[in-house]
Amino acid sequence: MPQPPALIRRPFVFLRHGESTRNQERRIGGQQDVALTERGREEARLAHALVGDIDWSLTVTSPLVRARETAEIALGRAPDRLDARLMERHWGEFEGQPIPARLPYLDTPVGGESWAAFVARLVAGLNDALNEAERPLIVGHSGLVRALRWIATGSPEGPRSSNAVALLIAPEGRERWDIRPFTAPDASTR
Repeated sequence: MPQPPALIRRPFVFLRHGESTRNQERRIGGQQDVALTERGREEARLAHALVGDIDWSLTVTSPLVRARETAEIALGRAPDRLDARLMERHWGEFEGQPIPARLPYLDTPVGGESWAAFVARLVAGLNDALNEAERPLIVGHSGLVRALRWIATGSPEGPRSSNAVALLIAPEGRERWDIRPFTAPDASTR
């Protein structure tokens, strides 16, 4: 496995999309452009209380409808930019299939995207946003957290990120990344 690409060591806030129809069905969504469920829209409305009133210097989202709609609801406006590099991994033959107990993250699925290509694409999109803004809001997919785990620890394994829960992702030391729930700054710092 090649060395992971370097992610600019600057904090950002990540919001995973709300529940999608594939999440509800416990199937792999990948790059299938599936809608939010009503529960997913409600999750995005709840996220608005946390991220909607912040004057973000930059908001970037995956163009897949589940991420884009989550961003629009949570922000109360359209995101500043759509970036195809932030789309979920293309899972090839696994897309639309039931989620297995353990996904082969580091293997390349038939007809799909290799892990290294996925991470390189994602990091390129993140680095552009991090070069442009001090602390951007990124709206996307659970693969982003797995990619960060791999960059930081060499393994993508760990719990899935929850739907529509904002995370502060910040560098810690020289190599690690801290991933924790985001709490909005008080009104005096917005």
